[in-house]
Amino acid sequence: MIDYTKEELVELLAKHPEKFNQWKQEQDEVDLSEIDFSTMSFNEVDFSNVDLNSSSFSDCNISLVNFNNADLTSVDFTRAKIVECDFSESLLNGADCSYAEMTYCNFNDADLAGCIFSESNLSNSDFTSSYNLHACRFDDETVWPDPELMPDDFDAVYKDDLSAMKDEEDDFSAGDY
Repeated sequence: MIDYTKEELVELLAKHPEKFNQWKQEQDEVDLSEIDFSTMSFNEVDFSNVDLNSSSFSDCNISLVNFNNADLTSVDFTRAKIVECDFSESLLNGADCSYAEMTYCNFNDADLAGCIFSESNLSNSDFTSSYNLHACRFDDETVWPDPELMPDDFDAVYKDDLSAMKDEEDDFSAGDY
């Protein structure tokens, strides 16, 4: 069994993803936390059960990737194009998916507490049995999938978050001084 450093694994993923998939099958644990994968392309990579905590996939092209049961806590997916990926049973607490296109993805049994979906396109993705979707952040530019792909209790209508709340007396005009 070959023992790779994180840098060697990134190189393997970039040049020979099929060899990474074979190597990963023999591993009990794979730690790829805090790795910068920005601008890379991933197709048919198996990241299931991998620790990707605090890694960056910003500006990546990702398709048919298996993130099942992966630790994606605080992962940066900003501006990534993600198509037909499996995020089922993954932990996405605090993940930043702003401006990302995450279409035709499976988020069933994924924990989305604190996940940021500002101006994200989530069309045709399945959130029906995801956890803590009510605790994610989004805005009026977020594109949600059709209601049948959403949890029954989720309200996809944007409401200003607490930072937008202000009292009437906080509205001062120049003449008030």
